[in-house]
Amino acid sequence: MAFDEVLAERVMERLESEGVVAKKMFGGLTFLLNGNALANLYDEGLMVRVGPDGMDEALSRPGAKQLVFRGKEQKGWVVLAEDTLDDDVLDDWLKWAMEVTAELLPK
Repeated sequence: MAFDEVLAERVMERLESEGVVAKKMFGGLTFLLNGNALANLYDEGLMVRVGPDGMDEALSRPGAKQLVFRGKEQKGWVVLAEDTLDDDVLDDWLKWAMEVTAELLPK
């Protein structure tokens, strides 16, 4: 499992007070809210949940691209270029992912 440990720490600093837990899964480090994934950090970067309705807006932002897993586009998820994730940008993406994930039923 290769992922950016510094970015992992930055993400956890922002999410642990919100009840988010980190678990190694899906080939990286997955951040879970009420059992639902809101983000995953893996060798290709940070993916975040934006919801199907948020795709157009998310893809219009710098550094965001459609998540493709096993050759299939994953609706509602984007991968972020790590070099675009200054503190304010990271906070904004994580807030968005928290809001979308909080609407899901707990697992």
